[in-house]
Amino acid sequence: MPPSSGRSRGARSGRRFRRRGRRLTTVDETSAGGLVVDPSTSAVALIGRLDRRGRLLWSLPKGHIEPGETPEQTAVREVAEETGIDGEVIRPLGTIDYWFVADGTKRIHKTVHHFLLRAYSFELSDEDMEVTEVAWVALDELDDRLAYADERRLVRKARQLLSEHPLSPDPVERDLPEVGRA
Repeated sequence: MPPSSGRSRGARSGRRFRRRGRRLTTVDETSAGGLVVDPSTSAVALIGRLDRRGRLLWSLPKGHIEPGETPEQTAVREVAEETGIDGEVIRPLGTIDYWFVADGTKRIHKTVHHFLLRAYSFELSDEDMEVTEVAWVALDELDDRLAYADERRLVRKARQLLSEHPLSPDPVERDLPEVGRA
């Protein structure tokens, strides 16, 4: 009989999925945020946060939906809180859905609704405690700057929309057609 490796054939190789007798509590969270564009320069406001390893990761501003808020209202509020920029939702960009573990006790299922926003103020602020840096970044540089592939995918969609229907530098009633209209 060959020597045993100490593992049964059905055992998983690693403890990533199992915690000795403890089950992680699953929690659903919903957030909203977006891609806020300066229509005169086509620059986008990004936030930078330090990860656990101290690396600065750039992403789109977003945050939890408060009771009584719509996702659109949350996107406007979170963009203002995290970047200092006042904006208006132009249209939805899409939803990102992912899982992560928090505090070693909770398995979080997070859904984030993203919107394209027009900026109406332009002075950046990083006063939010969760944000390390804030920057205006050219739309065509976002693929190199954004840390998350799902957000880069949304930016490509926004780039396509903006190439078909550019935002005018002066506010107008609606720059882009509503969802479902041509």
